[in-house]
Amino acid sequence: MLVKTYGSAIQGITATTITVEVNIETGINFTLVGLPDNAVKESYERISASLHQCGYKIPGKKIVVNMAPADIRKEGSAYDITIAIGILAASEQINAEKISDYLIMGELSLDGSLNSIKGALPIALQAKKEGFKGIILPKCNAKEAAFVQGLEVLGAENIAQVIRFFNNEERIERVYIDVEQEFEQNLKNYELDFADVKGQENIKRAMEVAAAGSHNVILIGAPGSGKTMLAKRLPSILPPLTLEESLETTKIHSVAGKMNKNSSIISVRPFRSPHHTISDVALVGGGAFPQPGEISLAHNGVLFLDELPEFKRNVLEVLRQPMEERIITISRAKLTTEYPASFMLVAAMNPCPCGYYNHPSIECTCSQGQVSKYMSKISGPLLDRIDIQIEVIPVPFKDLAEQRQGESSSVIRQRVIRAREIQQQRFKDYPNVHCNAQMTKKMMNEFCQIKPEGLELLKKVMDKLGLSARAYDRILKVSRTIADLDNSPTIENKHLSEAINYRSLDRETWGR
Repeated sequence: MLVKTYGSAIQGITATTITVEVNIETGINFTLVGLPDNAVKESYERISASLHQCGYKIPGKKIVVNMAPADIRKEGSAYDITIAIGILAASEQINAEKISDYLIMGELSLDGSLNSIKGALPIALQAKKEGFKGIILPKCNAKEAAFVQGLEVLGAENIAQVIRFFNNEERIERVYIDVEQEFEQNLKNYELDFADVKGQENIKRAMEVAAAGSHNVILIGAPGSGKTMLAKRLPSILPPLTLEESLETTKIHSVAGKMNKNSSIISVRPFRSPHHTISDVALVGGGAFPQPGEISLAHNGVLFLDELPEFKRNVLEVLRQPMEERIITISRAKLTTEYPASFMLVAAMNPCPCGYYNHPSIECTCSQGQVSKYMSKISGPLLDRIDIQIEVIPVPFKDLAEQRQGESSSVIRQRVIRAREIQQQRFKDYPNVHCNAQMTKKMMNEFCQIKPEGLELLKKVMDKLGLSARAYDRILKVSRTIADLDNSPTIENKHLSEAINYRSLDRETWGR
């Protein structure tokens, strides 16, 4: 007897429906075809043991399992229950009447329980798109899949429960979530606050400008000056995720298997802080079976690189294209996969090997050549792509000892939100452009007009600092953001001057 069950394969952050065809006839053999990897091929032993635990067995006949389309590689153990239910239905051990209405995914343990899978959200989205009545998957993934409205999401604890469901002996409770309530509940769930930061008012201002325009930032200063503390608080002043951004971010984390158990949606902006020993593949994504890297996991959020010069040179250089394109393309011999990579880069570094160059009270022990060599670990092209470059001076004792709290993140966030609303209105006719950092050259010509005296100021600065054309563009974009925070329709000289101050750490001028 031939029976078809349905599963799903993940490609990038989207899912493709897989038809599992099971045919049983006279003979003795088990054949699994359709480009399965080793984890799928090993499913026979897991299925056999789990069925035995609940009183069923794989029939001793010729069984052929085909996973179509056959030109897509099937990876992982999530097809265990899809194949198992197909075998039971084809051997008439269970009722096959409702099987075609549901997409079924889950990894089996030897005792028959279901283990979690990756990519539950994109799988559920595709199931709804293709008109399935519902989806059956492990209970721990059910809340994530239930984000998709209008789809019957059934979370099962073991294969026996699924068998009884298809035999009309038991109902599996449908999982519901209130998307809006779930989204709002964790929207402002930030443990860190800018009110905890003593002093550093100029750095807080720079971080506010960065958040308002989604600009990349590098903080350079002595150990203990507060670089990491400031960077970790940046997400608390970023605008809340929209539902669309939340969905896209959740899909990436779901595919990467980074979702917390029983969580349904990511409603706060990601903050990723990889160690400096990370490889280029782990950062941008890829591998034999491509997976999202840290830059995609930071999509719609912050990628924080602490101790920037300690990262390998080739790791830092692979950042350049995704910082411009906001997408990363992973190309392999048999496939090409795209992952979103619209992130804010925040980097922190010491000014020299000993860490005390330009320190107000501790003498630097490095020679000028050592300082220059240390800075040269960060290439000019990468530094050019960082809009705001600012020195962090250690906080004096009198500021540290103050009991008065600084401005809270919620107050700063309101100013950032107002500036972003101005930008959204400005770019309403431009798809996929939401903030000043994403402006193209053509858009800059339209929205970043400056007065003649401002042009003269920029000319003098570029000649003096030896800035590149890209740095010129960055200054204009940051100036536009500062003007938005000031609710100014035009870029004034004071806005330009502040933006220029944020370029004072260009490598050509540092250490002279």
